[in-house]
Amino acid sequence: MTSDVNSSRSAGFTLIEVLIALAITAFVATIAYNSLSTVLAGVESARQTAQRSYEINRAWMIISRDLRQFVPRPVRDEFGDTEPAMLGGRAARYALAFTRAGWFNPNEVARSELQRVDYRVEDNALWRDSYTVLDRAPDTQAQSVKLLDNVESLDTAFLGALSEVRPGDDGVALETRNWSENWVADTSTPDASLPPPVAVELRLYLEDWGEMRRLYALPPL
Repeated sequence: MTSDVNSSRSAGFTLIEVLIALAITAFVATIAYNSLSTVLAGVESARQTAQRSYEINRAWMIISRDLRQFVPRPVRDEFGDTEPAMLGGRAARYALAFTRAGWFNPNEVARSELQRVDYRVEDNALWRDSYTVLDRAPDTQAQSVKLLDNVESLDTAFLGALSEVRPGDDGVALETRNWSENWVADTSTPDASLPPPVAVELRLYLEDWGEMRRLYALPPL
């Protein structure tokens, strides 16, 4: 009888052993949870970075596509005033506005293949405005598309002539600090035309990625 009781006691667990086992299990679970949380956070961060990179690259792709198809065609705005083929800068109505070719027309509608586009920053976002006609009427409405969020500003620099080209300090990049920050018509001579620049530099300031720059030579260069 005594031998049976001892065997029964040796087959079970004491309270201390159970508590130790629970503590070890909780410790392992905590480490596993923290490791999993770190992995998930890293995956989410990578996903957000990839998504942001896609959005930024898409915005630059649209801008580049428009500028590569620039044409020197002035237009009339909704007030009946002439807008140069290109204008921009802080002194202009828009950060950048110009006429482009290559407006896709799959349905062969009776319209021009030229299109006027404007780029502006409003409510911390970069917007692209386009118009269905070149010379606008007072009731012409822009078709606005938000290209990018978390944008602080869009600045420009314009090169008026190739004779003004200067190499940078490294001898490779162009020096753009002396380029014109505004490309607007002289209001003192209303009838004077404003020829387009030969190149433009865009400086996009993002809240999360900082400053980004792109330099474009305009057709026919």
